[in-house]
Amino acid sequence: MKTRINLEQLKTFLVVVRSGGVHKASKVLHLTQPAITTRIKNLESSLSTKLFDRASSKMQLTKRGEMLVNYAEKFAQLAEFVERDIIEPHGIDGRLRLGVSETIAQSWLPEYITEMRQKYPKLEIDINVDISSNLREALLERKVDLAILLGPISEYTVDNIELPVFELVWYMSSDMSFSDNIFRDNPVVAYARNTRPYRELKSELFNRIGPNVSLFPSSSLSACLRLVETGLGVAALPKILGDDLVKKDLIKEFDPGWRPSPLNFTASYLSDSPSHLVETAANIAKNVSLAFFSDK
Repeated sequence: MKTRINLEQLKTFLVVVRSGGVHKASKVLHLTQPAITTRIKNLESSLSTKLFDRASSKMQLTKRGEMLVNYAEKFAQLAEFVERDIIEPHGIDGRLRLGVSETIAQSWLPEYITEMRQKYPKLEIDINVDISSNLREALLERKVDLAILLGPISEYTVDNIELPVFELVWYMSSDMSFSDNIFRDNPVVAYARNTRPYRELKSELFNRIGPNVSLFPSSSLSACLRLVETGLGVAALPKILGDDLVKKDLIKEFDPGWRPSPLNFTASYLSDSPSHLVETAANIAKNVSLAFFSDK
């Protein structure tokens, strides 16, 4: 009797190995744990061998399981080549789990989704907007396929595509006036507490102004802009987003003699499980972001 190799079973096997167990694999594949276990058992049955040593507290690979990893990766790569070279983009379905930072969501995300939908009309796109530190963990834990975040991610398993930077400028309400005590007299609205921009801003304000500066961190960029507009604080925010409000005379720039560092974003994805779809999505993100900045 011929052995029937099921590509979905091999894919499930690889995800279990890479994610470190059935529980995490079920979240990656959006399947129940019993469904994952059944696929693995069916694969073992079709191959007439055990792939995992279940006597251990962890699912450790047997010698034949370790051998299969290499072959399964080759099968997965061949499937990627078929998707890349044979299947027309409009015929590709499935799901892309996309993680984006608030800054991207407030800027060129709509144009990006439009471009992705035009290229892959059957693709289901799950969008998770979060702070970059959470998106980094989600990517490493394989909870998202592509993360557009403050990068790069310094892990050997991750590929990073650099995106245009967001210059930060200081804004105040149009009704306010600049003074040398502006940071002592007004709260500074900032990015969320567990972010790189918040830490850098807090350190810089302490070094330049001292400890008596009130910081109002927020995970919502639109809320930050609104607080500045209503005169409840000042903030260093992306110029490309503040320009429209400046034109409407709702906020205005001011120059205290220094600015926080620009925001460097990357489109990041795991390189140890290559996907033509994800790699293409990352490059589309680069093209869309470049077009967005060139139009401003």
